[in-house]
Amino acid sequence: MLELIKSSQRGYADHGWLKSFHSFSFADYVNEKRMGFGALRVINEDRIAAGTGFGTHGHRDMEIISYVLEGELAHKDSIGTGTGDQGPGVIRPGDVQRMSAGSGVRHSEFNHAQGKETHFLQIWIQPDRLGVAPSYEQAHFTAGDKRGRLALIASGDGAAGSVTLNADARLYAGLFEGTERAELALAPGRISYVHLVRGSLVVNGQVLQAGDALQISAENKLVLEGGQGAEVLVFDLAA
Repeated sequence: MLELIKSSQRGYADHGWLKSFHSFSFADYVNEKRMGFGALRVINEDRIAAGTGFGTHGHRDMEIISYVLEGELAHKDSIGTGTGDQGPGVIRPGDVQRMSAGSGVRHSEFNHAQGKETHFLQIWIQPDRLGVAPSYEQAHFTAGDKRGRLALIASGDGAAGSVTLNADARLYAGLFEGTERAELALAPGRISYVHLVRGSLVVNGQVLQAGDALQISAENKLVLEGGQGAEVLVFDLAA
C-alpha cells in the first residue's frame, strides 16, 4: 500500500528568522491525520537566517536527528557538547547528528555564519525505551557514500558507521541521477516512509518531487529510480 503526501500538504510557519515546513503536526500546526507514522514523529524542513537560531530549550525521551543540506548549525547542550562555532557540535552538509534526549537535556542550535542561511531537516523518532542517559553523536557521510545507493546513516545497532538510535528504526540517505537505481528489501511487519529532500525521483512507480513523501506498508521492497538531482531519506520502521 502506497500513500503519496504532496509537499503542498505540509504545514508551514514563518517566524521571520525561521521558516519551517512540517510533515507532521508540530507546535501550532495540528493535523489529526498527520500525527506521525510508526515511531516517526517529526520531519521539519527548516531554514534559519544568518546569525539566529534556537535558544536553549529542553527535550526528553526523544531521538532527535539533524541533517544539514546547506550552511552549518552549531549545537551546544547540557551534557557538554559544543564549543561555539568550531569543533564538535557544529554540523555541515554530509553530517548527521543524533541527540538522545532521554531523561532530559537542554540544548541550543545556532547559525553563526554571516550572510548565509542554514537549511536542514530536524527529525524526531520516538524511542523504544524511556529515561535513558542523554547522549550525543555525529557522523559524516560523503556524497560518494550516498551516490546511486542508500547509505545507512542511523540505526538501532549503529551498523555500517551509522549513528545509534534508542529505537527500532533504520534511516537511509541516497543521491540519485539518471540511470542510478537502488532497491531496499522490506521485511514483513515493517513500514517505510520516503521523504524526498530535493529533486525528483520515482519510488515504486510513484513520481515524487521535492518535499513530497510516500508512506509504505504491506510492500516487500522499495525501488528507487529515475532521479533528477534527487536526495532522499528512507525510514524503515516497526509497524
